[in-house]
Amino acid sequence: MAHKGIPDWLNSSIWSSNPTSYSGDRFRVPSPKASTETLKPEAPIRAPVPEAPPTRRSPQRPPRPQPAETQKPEAAPPAGDPSPSSRFSPEEVSRQSQLLDELSKKVINIEEVRRLASQGIPDGAGIRSMVWKLLLCYLPNDHGLWAQELEKKRSQYEAFKDEFLVNPSEVTRRLEESAGPKYEESEGGNSGLLSRSEITHGEHPLSLGRTSVWNQFFQDTEIIEQIDRDVRRTHPDMHFFSGDSSFAKSNQEALRRILIIFAKLNPGIRYVQGMNEVLAPLLYVFRNDPDENNAVCAEADAFFCFVELLSEFRDNFCQKLDNSVVGIRATITKLSELLKKHDGELWRHLEITTKVNPQFYAFRWITLLLTQEFNFADSLHIWDTLLSDAEGPQETLLRICCAMLILVRRRLLAGDFTSNLKLLQKYPSTNISHLLYVANKLRGPSAG
Repeated sequence: MAHKGIPDWLNSSIWSSNPTSYSGDRFRVPSPKASTETLKPEAPIRAPVPEAPPTRRSPQRPPRPQPAETQKPEAAPPAGDPSPSSRFSPEEVSRQSQLLDELSKKVINIEEVRRLASQGIPDGAGIRSMVWKLLLCYLPNDHGLWAQELEKKRSQYEAFKDEFLVNPSEVTRRLEESAGPKYEESEGGNSGLLSRSEITHGEHPLSLGRTSVWNQFFQDTEIIEQIDRDVRRTHPDMHFFSGDSSFAKSNQEALRRILIIFAKLNPGIRYVQGMNEVLAPLLYVFRNDPDENNAVCAEADAFFCFVELLSEFRDNFCQKLDNSVVGIRATITKLSELLKKHDGELWRHLEITTKVNPQFYAFRWITLLLTQEFNFADSLHIWDTLLSDAEGPQETLLRICCAMLILVRRRLLAGDFTSNLKLLQKYPSTNISHLLYVANKLRGPSAG
């Protein structure tokens, strides 16, 4: 039954299942003591997802699409990774064809790409990697500049690796080699040891100087250990990220290197738990690029796109800004105001009647860009929309979060504090296309 003052499109059917939840310390939401045991998260089980890594091919430009039902991967994806859809809808096949046409042009109309990608990227032709790089401004819209731009960025990333991932012992060894004959003893022979007077203060392992490479190394150790822990628990159900295969281990190492370099380049934020979850979709999509040359360079491409993406959400990760007008709590307040504007009845029931503080569920939704609320393929679909908004992903993210609340309004209105918090901390699976449709409707005037 429709509710008074609520448009028909808001009165949607309810879907239910158990998506995953994130267990990182910063994103583990504390619940009131009275309900601690009741709200303890259960072990998550991911539902099978309908999207597979695209089959790798080597053309520089994407080919014209074949009918989606005839496209077959060269090999079935391993258990736990996204599995292929049986077919695309005619609408998706048409949208894929339009995207391929646009991407084949010498100068790409980025606004048209945004329009098409915002509805979801049918990735049967493996074009999501290229589209995301365009949407994140990593690639220019002039196709002729791509080779030059990619070479420059990838070389720059190699320089970052050489600068930030070198052990201080290696730095000392290089300094010794560069000095050459200086360290040779005058009476023949080279002991291989530096005399006490020749070891500078900055090169000594016990130095506490701000410029000491050893002092900086020991300061970084704690963050690197945290990165290592988080990388190991990134999507443990996906063979792409987890397992004993050399492929999974290489992907884990790529995540680790990117996060360490980012932390060293951004001392104001460094590394915050959960960044690994935001990085994972980028590395996954880029490493599954059908162009082998791009797939091999996925780490460098993912690094720069990760930096660009986090520039939009930087303040949400800075703990010092949590209580400021730009911090995560202010962002959560915007979500609360958006819900109040579009569904006052639901807002009153959640925040006044049942006293469900939005920080209890929205903190993770916002900071992890919904990567833990849905299965992996659905998260990629949501990111297609997030990255496509010319106004930036933040406002789109808030509309999607608001739509998530509205889609389960009947269950929320019938629930108490405990049941509502359990529902929102383990959001039920839903039709992602419908969720994004509702979120787009929230661009308009309030529901009254």
